[in-house]
Amino acid sequence: MDAKIGLCYHCRATGSDNTWKGHNAHKHSLIVKISVKSQSWQICFVSVSSIEDATCRLTLVVQQVKVRTVHRSGLSHAVCYQRSQTARGDSNGKTEKRAFRSSGDDICAERETLGENVEKLALSLIQFYLTKTSSVLKKRFIGALGARVICDNIPGLVNKQRQLCQRYPDIMQSIGGGAKEWIRECQHQFRHHRWNCSALERDHTVFGRVMQRSSREAAFVYAISSAGVVFAITRACSQGELKTCNCDPHKRGRDRDERGEFDWGGCSDNINYGIKFAKAFVDAKERTVKDARALMNLHNNRCGRMAVKRFMKLECKCHGVSGSCTLRTCWLAMSDFRKTGDFLRKKYNGAIEVIVNQDKTGFTVANKDFRKATKNDLVYFENSPDYCLVDKAAGSLGTAGRVCNKTSRGTDSCEIMCCGRGYDTTRVKRITKCECKFKWCCAVECKDCEEAVDIHTCKAPKRAEWLDQT
Repeated sequence: MDAKIGLCYHCRATGSDNTWKGHNAHKHSLIVKISVKSQSWQICFVSVSSIEDATCRLTLVVQQVKVRTVHRSGLSHAVCYQRSQTARGDSNGKTEKRAFRSSGDDICAERETLGENVEKLALSLIQFYLTKTSSVLKKRFIGALGARVICDNIPGLVNKQRQLCQRYPDIMQSIGGGAKEWIRECQHQFRHHRWNCSALERDHTVFGRVMQRSSREAAFVYAISSAGVVFAITRACSQGELKTCNCDPHKRGRDRDERGEFDWGGCSDNINYGIKFAKAFVDAKERTVKDARALMNLHNNRCGRMAVKRFMKLECKCHGVSGSCTLRTCWLAMSDFRKTGDFLRKKYNGAIEVIVNQDKTGFTVANKDFRKATKNDLVYFENSPDYCLVDKAAGSLGTAGRVCNKTSRGTDSCEIMCCGRGYDTTRVKRITKCECKFKWCCAVECKDCEEAVDIHTCKAPKRAEWLDQT
C-alpha cells in the first residue's frame, strides 16, 4: 500500500471542522498532509510572527520511510499535530484540494510516493522540527502529541529508557538540549586533533560509528555525554523546568568552611538528582548485556558523571556594613561545563588500556608496567585508527581539507594533521579593526584594515589508479 504526501507553504489552516478560518489567520504556515486510504496525518507548522514576502525552500528526500532533509529558511514556527479522517462525504481528491487550497504566492512541492509506514514518516518530520525549535515549544508540542508516541519512535532506546522517557518527558527535553552542549564541547576539545568529533554530527545514531570501536575516542565520548546529561538535568532542576526536582533540599541551616560559618541559602544545584537520573537512564542500555564493552562503557559513564560533581563550587553573598561579610549566605553551583571538558580531555590523554578479568567483574592493565586504573580514569580496549583516511567503518572522515597550522609543533601542525601528505596554501583577504582610538566620552573608534592571510589545508591522498577496484 502506497501513501501520498502533499507539502504546501503559506497554506491557510483549517478549523476543527475542516472549514477555513479568516483570511489572515495562520496565513504564513507550512502544512504537511499524509493520506493513506481513509486516514490522514496532518502536521501544521504555524509561524509565530507575521512575515511579509517570506520565502521558503523546502526539500524532502525520502528513503523508504525516513525523512533525510527538510530545509526551511528565515522563519520561526510554532507547531501543531492533527490526526483526522479525510473521508467526510467528499472524495479523497476533493478533500485534498480543500486542505491544500492556497494563496497566489504559495510554493507547493510535488507529491511523492512513500512506503507503508506513514506514522514513522510523520514522526521523522516532527523529530526534525523538534531539533530546530525552542524548548518552550518543544514542551507544548510533546504534551499535545503524547510522550508515548515520541518515546516509542526514538531509535536505539531499550525498554527501561523508553519507560523513563514516557514517565519524564520534560527531563528528556533537558537531555536533548544537553546533547548539543556536550557535542560542542567534544568538538572544542578535539578541534586541533585529526579526529574532531565531526562524525557525531553527521551520523544518525546517538554516538556514531566511531563508537563501535572500544577506543580512546569511544571512552571520551561516553564520559563527556554522561557528564552532559548530568549537567543538563541538574541545571534544569535549578531553573524550575522540571516537575520532579528543584534546588537541593539538603542544603539548609548553617555550615562552615575554611573562612568560617555561613548560612545555606539561594538555590544549590541538585547535583545528586542529576547523577541519579543520568545513571538510571544512560546506564540502562549497558545493563541489558554483560560483556566487556558494556563494562567499559559503565566505567567511563561513571567517570563522566563524577567529573561534573568534582567541580561544584561554593558561591556566597556577603551581608554586613559596607559588605563586611559579617554574615554569608552560600549555595553550591556547578562550574562551567568547559572545566568538565578540560578534565576529561586530560583523562583521554592518560587513558589506560585494559583487559577484562576472567570473572568479567573488573579490569586489569594490559601493560603491567602501567599503574592500575582508578575510578577516575578512562579505560579502553582497542587502539585507535590514525584517522588520516576516510574509513566509514571506523567513523573516520579523514583529514583532507582540514585547516592546519604551518608553524605549530602540536597535533594541529601541518605535518601531523596532514599525515605527511603535504598541504595547499591559499591567500585570502580579511577585514580587521586597526588604528583604534579612544574618543571622549566614551567610545572607541577603529578603522577597517585589509590584510592578506595564508590558509593552509591538508592535501587529499593520492588515488592509486593501479589498484584493482573489483
